[in-house]
Amino acid sequence: LAEREPAAVAAAGVPSRERLDAARGEHERIRRQMIAVQEELDWTVYHSYSLLNDTEVAEVVAPDLDDLPEVKLGERAFEIVLARRVAAGELETAWFERHRSTPITDIPTHWPAWYRAIVQARIDTIEKRRDIALIERPECKRRWSTETWEKKESEALRGWLLDRCEQRDLWFGLRDGFEQPRTLTVNQLADAFRGDMDTHAVAERYAIDHLGKPELTLAQVLERLVADQHVPYLAALRYKDPGLRKRAQWEDVWNQQREEDRTGQKLDIPVPPKYTSGDFRKVSYWAHRGKLDVPKERFISYPDASPDSDPSLLLGWAGWDHKDQAQALVNIINDRSFEAGWDAARLTPLLAGLAEIMPWVKQWHGAEDEEWGGVPADEYAAFLEEQHGKYQLTERELTSWRPESGMRGRRGNAKDGQGA
Repeated sequence: LAEREPAAVAAAGVPSRERLDAARGEHERIRRQMIAVQEELDWTVYHSYSLLNDTEVAEVVAPDLDDLPEVKLGERAFEIVLARRVAAGELETAWFERHRSTPITDIPTHWPAWYRAIVQARIDTIEKRRDIALIERPECKRRWSTETWEKKESEALRGWLLDRCEQRDLWFGLRDGFEQPRTLTVNQLADAFRGDMDTHAVAERYAIDHLGKPELTLAQVLERLVADQHVPYLAALRYKDPGLRKRAQWEDVWNQQREEDRTGQKLDIPVPPKYTSGDFRKVSYWAHRGKLDVPKERFISYPDASPDSDPSLLLGWAGWDHKDQAQALVNIINDRSFEAGWDAARLTPLLAGLAEIMPWVKQWHGAEDEEWGGVPADEYAAFLEEQHGKYQLTERELTSWRPESGMRGRRGNAKDGQGA
């Protein structure tokens, strides 16, 4: 059954409407078969526990499992009894609504006569036998409860598109003759799929069937998809003040751990406090980071760092290592200062982000790198020092930077000349 789930269809290839519909038909058919077999197992177990004798079990259990007709939710014997009681005004229940099944009071006529006789015998037994009736009731029966196909399909299409957006070659490119991390606005990300008909087709299907907005462009679909899949690069953009205070304690712990590693001397390092949802600026940030602030997001976001000509959100890939993240910030800073003439006020958060990640760059990339042709950490440190002097910014000014009250990052509408 799992092989017919929408997620499995998406994992095996492009989740076209034809493939999804075919999988749905097979999924529902197999599920009806499983319900039928489960009923046989239930009534066989009653006999195994001596609740039914040999004569009785012969009337309520099919002789051959291979010949069983399919059974839908709502068609089991106890459900027919339940529906009859509801119809007679003897009982109120949310069973059918909760499990998205249709109550029926008559045994389905499309079943073969021998199986209708078995279900009738089960109904008679439930109505005559108090002990069986105590078991053949909603509280004791398998619910077969699951998410709707529509919801699972939506999640599968969403996951397929997001996976597509995480392809490594999108997030690296040649710059100055070397492969470097590449940031992309949502509009630029959509443009990277300009000739990818599969991505456009899946995005269009998602927009029509699950967003109810057939007019959306690919960029607009991606904008909605990534909205809760990113976390900002800078702590001041991720946390509220209580979270920043906890972050400072974590940073102190990390510094002490690095000192332990450097000296070999055991220090009495306190356990840092855990984060709560109230420490984060957005629920989605909390969902990705959790109480220990472990990154699980797909993308890094750079609010208010997009080119002036493109207001859509600037993104990076969460698959980058610390050196890549530092290089991405260096590239953004260079582009915005040289090409757009940004002043110190607009560059400060970007420089603060570079300063914030430097301890990790020094920890993991502080040795000679032959491919790099030097020590990456030293070069980034020199760049940061140069920017300090160029814009007359102190280390304290970087660490104390906070977004303006109510600022959530510039968010423009994603625009794209290409349809989804």
